[in-house]
Amino acid sequence: MKRLTGSAREISQILDAEYAAYAKSQDNFDGIVAEIIANVRANGDVALREYSEKFDGLALTSFEVSRETIKRAFDTIDPDVLLALQNAKENIESYHKHQVEPGFVDAQVSGVIRGQLVLPIEKVGVYVPGGTAAYPSSVLMNVLPAKIAGVPEIYMVTPPQTQFNPAILVAAQLAGVTKIFQVGGAQAIAALAYGTESIPKVDKITGPGNVFVATAKKQVFGQVGIDMIAGPSEIGVIADSSANAAYVAADLLSQAEHDKLARAVLVTDSVALADAVDLELEKQLQTLPREAIARASIENNGRTIIANSVDEMFDLMNEVAPEHLEIALDDAMTYLPKIKNAGSIFLGHFTSEPIGDYYAGTNHVLPTSGTARFYSALGVYDFVKRSQFTYYSQDAVAAATKDITTLAYSEGLQAHARAIEIRRGDR
Repeated sequence: MKRLTGSAREISQILDAEYAAYAKSQDNFDGIVAEIIANVRANGDVALREYSEKFDGLALTSFEVSRETIKRAFDTIDPDVLLALQNAKENIESYHKHQVEPGFVDAQVSGVIRGQLVLPIEKVGVYVPGGTAAYPSSVLMNVLPAKIAGVPEIYMVTPPQTQFNPAILVAAQLAGVTKIFQVGGAQAIAALAYGTESIPKVDKITGPGNVFVATAKKQVFGQVGIDMIAGPSEIGVIADSSANAAYVAADLLSQAEHDKLARAVLVTDSVALADAVDLELEKQLQTLPREAIARASIENNGRTIIANSVDEMFDLMNEVAPEHLEIALDDAMTYLPKIKNAGSIFLGHFTSEPIGDYYAGTNHVLPTSGTARFYSALGVYDFVKRSQFTYYSQDAVAAATKDITTLAYSEGLQAHARAIEIRRGDR
């Protein structure tokens, strides 16, 4: 991996430039995606059928995945995979139930009641990639928080297949998806955003996808809500001389194998560990079925940052603001207060990032490309709205009239003031 040295500010500037270059490369797809969205918006199912034949090589008469197909998935799924999905579902549910917000009522002042309702979004669309990037774990991670939030209608879209991965359909059924539609790419996002004859218009879209999907989500934002604009997967590891180089290398590769554009960053104060990790990376790369992808990621986007102290390691990684952050230090839990920016944190020498991807119950839909500075992991709170409510009695309005009208007149808004004054007989 390429080595970087310097201050947190200097490292941040280097990484910002790299993120900017990646973002600029995505602009090339804006025009293509805009054309797809406009076609689907204007022509609905007809456009979806055209794109299915053009991009997927399939002529579809119906977009909804049938009950028979879903039943066949249950009949053919590997029993061990089914059990693992069921166990993961339990862990995801038990974790996300802690995120439920109850709302509140505040009636401490006589004649005044204020409060907040926490209401579920009514319709949600979940995008699930197909082909080699078909991840049933992502189905659970997107759908279960929505179900816990109380979303009544959840529609899943996934690229059409001659033979679906049974785990995808089984995970959708276990999680409680309302309907599954076989449509993929930017056209699927357009269908969810605007609705077609077959696919309902939703209020929010979540889920990972390729550059066309990410670009489409960006373009329909405002018409619908979205979870985030996700870039390539990334992992950051903070490690010192107590870390096991083989463990660190394996964890860096766990994300590198996702995508040639994936980013793996090691921050350490030990040159000896950095050297040992480099040797392990080469050794382990040679055993990976996805070696070509992982090698391109490590060689082009992998970074080892050498720090001078523990505090500097955390300062540097906070600048990186990684999607996944591992702390490979003894007594890792004691370092939590030093973390300012990270999507999901994995503590200790044995808590490998894939534990979070599949099993622990924490969500693996996470902010990328440094956006952990202001975005959070997907959760129940992403599938609710907060509506405020207020009640003032006649006496409470009278008591507050002077303050309200003074502010209204100071802003030059006479009608605002009159709406208050009229209630006490003033004209």
